[in-house]
Amino acid sequence: MNAPIKNVALNEENYPLLLKEIADPPAALHYMGELPRPETKMIAIVGTRKLTPEGKIIAKQIAKDLAESGLTIVSGLALGIDAAAHEGALMSGRTVAVLANGLDKIYPPSNENLAKEIIEKGGAIISEYPAGTPAYPSQFLARNRIISGLALATVIVEMPRRSGASVTAKQALEQDREIFVVPGSIRHANYQGSHMLIRNGARLVTSAQDILEDLDLAPEAEGTAPRHSNDPTAENILNALQNAGAPLDIDNISEITKLEPQAISRELTYLLIDGIITEKNNKFFLKK
Repeated sequence: MNAPIKNVALNEENYPLLLKEIADPPAALHYMGELPRPETKMIAIVGTRKLTPEGKIIAKQIAKDLAESGLTIVSGLALGIDAAAHEGALMSGRTVAVLANGLDKIYPPSNENLAKEIIEKGGAIISEYPAGTPAYPSQFLARNRIISGLALATVIVEMPRRSGASVTAKQALEQDREIFVVPGSIRHANYQGSHMLIRNGARLVTSAQDILEDLDLAPEAEGTAPRHSNDPTAENILNALQNAGAPLDIDNISEITKLEPQAISRELTYLLIDGIITEKNNKFFLKK
């Protein structure tokens, strides 16, 4: 990459304000592109490298919507959820990628074009490591404190029980920052860590609007249509429940609608949150 590498020290005015607040802020940041203003509001989005197609869509949509609201998205430029978050943010705003190596090389190399686009669209590539520093495994864990430290909150999309994203979540907790988690299928390993976070008190969210409301960054619009009112998957599930005349489990709904159990499980979560259906003994029915 031809972009010049610039530096900002901890004691300089343009060093990110939130990052200054963490217990061990980097003494200096090396960056390419445009470093966000110190007071810029940022949201981190992280998750597994081995994402599902659904997880990619969710991460991109949430990032796009948050960026459209004026927030800057932070992630780690890794394959999977990180890359999806950067891509979504670039559709409507700016994003910052934090690397675990010197900025003379982009890691992973397959995301070099994404890094170029981040810079071209007014974002930044950041590292605490000087040029020439290789990407050692321990540095990825240290890097995660910067991702969460830059942000008001961290959003988790698809986190297995053992994941680098779990380190970011732990760092966010230690930094007294909010953690938001997108739920998923109880049958999929990609959500085991996510659901553990929810059980331990993290906030369950299903959209950028949930995040904006919880952070008091956007008022809830009156008369907003239900989130899934025009969703074909939700409509198929609701029709199946209405026509059955009895509660159905996920396997029953899959037989009727021919939908994948994972997609059904996710929509059922949304419908439960929206108060459209209810559940008892792992069977679902329309709320009266």
